[in-house]
Amino acid sequence: MLNYKQVKMKREKMNEISYVVVFPNIFSKNKIPQLIKNIKKILKIKNQKYNSVKRDGDIILVDADDPVFASSAINLLFGIEKIAIARQVKNDFQNIVSEITTIGGNLLLKGEKFLVKVEGISKGFLVKDVEIAATSNIIEKKSNLGAHPGTDENFDKLLYTFLTKNYAYICIFSDIGKGGIPYESKKQQTICAVYDEISAVSCYETIKQGYDTKIIVCFRQESELMNLVKMINQIIPRLVQEEIKIEFYNLKINPKGNKNYLIYVNSIIEILLSFSNKRISLSLSPLIFSGNFIDSVLYHIFSKKKIPIIPLTGVDNQLFLEVKEMGLERSISKLEKMISIRSNDVPKISKTDIEFALKTKKEISVKLGVNNVHDILDSLNEDH
Repeated sequence: MLNYKQVKMKREKMNEISYVVVFPNIFSKNKIPQLIKNIKKILKIKNQKYNSVKRDGDIILVDADDPVFASSAINLLFGIEKIAIARQVKNDFQNIVSEITTIGGNLLLKGEKFLVKVEGISKGFLVKDVEIAATSNIIEKKSNLGAHPGTDENFDKLLYTFLTKNYAYICIFSDIGKGGIPYESKKQQTICAVYDEISAVSCYETIKQGYDTKIIVCFRQESELMNLVKMINQIIPRLVQEEIKIEFYNLKINPKGNKNYLIYVNSIIEILLSFSNKRISLSLSPLIFSGNFIDSVLYHIFSKKKIPIIPLTGVDNQLFLEVKEMGLERSISKLEKMISIRSNDVPKISKTDIEFALKTKKEISVKLGVNNVHDILDSLNEDH
């Protein structure tokens, strides 16, 4: 797979216009209008100019001034299976074979195994015939490279083409999307708290499941803030907003011991209940917390006429994959220790602790940029 710099060089070498092609995943194919809306928003936020964002069958075609940087921005979004930079030609057998041969020849390096893969709507021909013809042409015309065909299980470079009713998109570069469904697909606002690694993944999952999400941050000691803000910085670009308001709360609870951790979690839930939001996202997993604790929390939330959302339900090893996806690989060892909680206790919380925490509230406005972490920390320290 080429990196973005290589793609740009190849594109300039071929001197042809390239498009960003967005492939919605199966869960988003009935939510394409929302995904298009989010694409336009993220391109504006990232200062990426474009001429059009339109639909072609089940894919979205973006005509951007700089497809390389535009594709990088778009791939922050949820609801995408894969994203590609591609050339558009008419859905005609000879045109498609010729373009795959040209692009494939420019992309292949000496001795590489390649795989020609064609999917979509064919007109008067079989996609398999295109694959065979293009493979033969590349072998013949690029014999000096010593490139040879691979298999579905063993190849160095994938030459992928997708066919719509009228066009074929021959990919120069492709990358895997983040899955999920488009942000705000569910027109229901929910609130979540980030206070450790598990809660950060839970918040990430809440956004990934399409909820309009408000985030608060809770901490016990100022020494925790740097790590929490770094986690927040990986989450907020998914909210597709130019400016995001985040509230910070300080809870004076002992950071040591399982019982104190459960008191901490319960206290944070009480803070979440103080908001007007009807839906509350909980960082609870049946694989981590006891049934007694979860039942108690759910009963309490229902008693307050609120609706609990538990995005980590059913998430097992995917938890660690999400951490990597968020760029938080260094937190995995800490996360492994956290999931070993062994307690059936349902500890009581202190109203005094909650009252104190609510008085420490500080709201920060964040404009997405390269210095988010330092900007947030500086804003928090203004009064110190």
